[in-house]
Amino acid sequence: MAKSNLLIKFLKWRANNLSDRFFLIILSIIIGLLSGLAAFLLKKTVYTIEDVLFSYFHPSQQIYIFLFLPMIGIVLTIIFLRYIIRDNVGHGVPRILYSISKLDGSMKNHKMFSSIIGGSLTAGFGGSIGLESPIISTGASIGSFLGQFLKLGYKHKTLLIGCGVAGAMSSIFTTPIAAVVFGFEVLLLDLTTASLIPLLIASVTGAVTTKILLSEQFLVHFKVSQLFIVSDIPFFIVLGVACGFISVYFHWAHFKIINVFSRIKSFWLKAFIGGSALGLLIFLFPPLYSEGYDSIRLIVSGHAEELTNYSFFTNSSSIYVLVGFTIMVMLTKVIAASLTTEAGGVGGIFAPAAVMGGFGGFALARLLNDVFPTLGLHEGNFTLIGMGSVLGGVLQAPLTGIFLIAEMANGYELIVPLMLSTSIAFVIARRFDKHSVFYRKLIEQGLFVHFRDKSVLKEMKLADLVETNVQTINVHQTLGDLIELVKTAKRNIFAVVDDEDTFIGIISLEEIREIMFDKYKYDEPITNYLYQMLDDEKVTVDTDLPEVMAKFNRTGNYNLVVISGKRYVGLVSRANTLKAYRENLLQEETDEKG
Repeated sequence: MAKSNLLIKFLKWRANNLSDRFFLIILSIIIGLLSGLAAFLLKKTVYTIEDVLFSYFHPSQQIYIFLFLPMIGIVLTIIFLRYIIRDNVGHGVPRILYSISKLDGSMKNHKMFSSIIGGSLTAGFGGSIGLESPIISTGASIGSFLGQFLKLGYKHKTLLIGCGVAGAMSSIFTTPIAAVVFGFEVLLLDLTTASLIPLLIASVTGAVTTKILLSEQFLVHFKVSQLFIVSDIPFFIVLGVACGFISVYFHWAHFKIINVFSRIKSFWLKAFIGGSALGLLIFLFPPLYSEGYDSIRLIVSGHAEELTNYSFFTNSSSIYVLVGFTIMVMLTKVIAASLTTEAGGVGGIFAPAAVMGGFGGFALARLLNDVFPTLGLHEGNFTLIGMGSVLGGVLQAPLTGIFLIAEMANGYELIVPLMLSTSIAFVIARRFDKHSVFYRKLIEQGLFVHFRDKSVLKEMKLADLVETNVQTINVHQTLGDLIELVKTAKRNIFAVVDDEDTFIGIISLEEIREIMFDKYKYDEPITNYLYQMLDDEKVTVDTDLPEVMAKFNRTGNYNLVVISGKRYVGLVSRANTLKAYRENLLQEETDEKG
């Protein structure tokens, strides 16, 4: 009770002393700071677990622990989620999209820490996933929690979730611009000044926090040692085409594994099969261990030959072994990532997609250099551009891929080839897959609504749209009685009710038009012409507008009956609803400009 009174006092003080915009800016700073701290904890925990585990084994023996280590991490994650949290943390970005689209932006509070712990256990023990998903989920949960605690509406709650996502992504990659672009391009947040400023502030705050807390070795940064050469453009076009098909392969393999595991009912059997297969893959191809950014660092820094260390291909002298090995790592990375998450681990596909592109870019450049030694293609640049291109294709978010790599490479020297290659990859990926890897499952299950539309619809009330100018007629009356009503009716629809105003059905003027002047039929009961509406053709006074629009779309009706309990209230029309929606949308845009 004391906490409730304190909150009420604060809300009153805030209403009198802080404008909405300034209040949101303060919240965005808090969210960015907390997201940065969460990213620091996640990264530090993962690297600590790895250091402790490997300290017990000589480097030459470490390859053998890959056989069982990932499964241990997955089992520990399952135990934590099922027996301690007793909930499913879900898969990062799709779960956030679902929460915004269907749960009014409300996320469970435990996600502020459960994703970090689950991701740490999974990645720390070698799960081949990305850490961006757990930290993004954490940041979004922080934003959702503040929105719920402060009793904010759907629009502002969604914006705070976006701030959490931007702050978290910026924290994990220290790429503030790409984080904001990700919010607009992937989360489909509104691109307006009112939303842009809080997102920018949260993003910058998150990046600065992580930069202060984490040493440089833990940050995902790369150094470009050679500038873009115009004569390489044809090869960047080839790279874009290759990355487009790598994106298509990623999409296909990811959902193929999801479909296979969906048939397995026992979560322990999933853990055993997925963990065993994952351990075998990492045993054969050690670069699949954990995120994979360390392998990309080796390539960009000119030590690509070390990729085969501690594998069965270490001592091979063939110049093509490294290319073949890299291609195999690239092809199996999506398999390893999907096995990790489907077996029960917590993590994302963001890093696996980027790393696959990096391996693909390197393999192409090294192969061309081996076959045509005079080309002198810069393998590090091709690696980085491949990362952005596949990322843009898999996420179907080309701007995110472009700006992420540009910032991770500490400069925009590669912006031209990045734009060229990523655009080509995106077009090819879009040609084969209409929806990104994040949206496909949600859309197939009917769990996705465009947030801008829903934000505006959420502000509207059904009570303001109910039309009561439809005349009612008692179910016991006759056609003759109905004809008398037609003489003064303003609508061509009549609601049929009983003595208690319980809604029975409707009669359309079109149904009686041909016989309305046949006086011999005037004694017939009106039930002969009654149409009983299905549940999808009715709404209650408490139904929200997104559901009303969904029913219009499902039924194709121009009108829906509004009831309270079983009692008839009125009609709501598609035309008036769309008119009100447009007016509210224009008013919102006017308010934001003001």
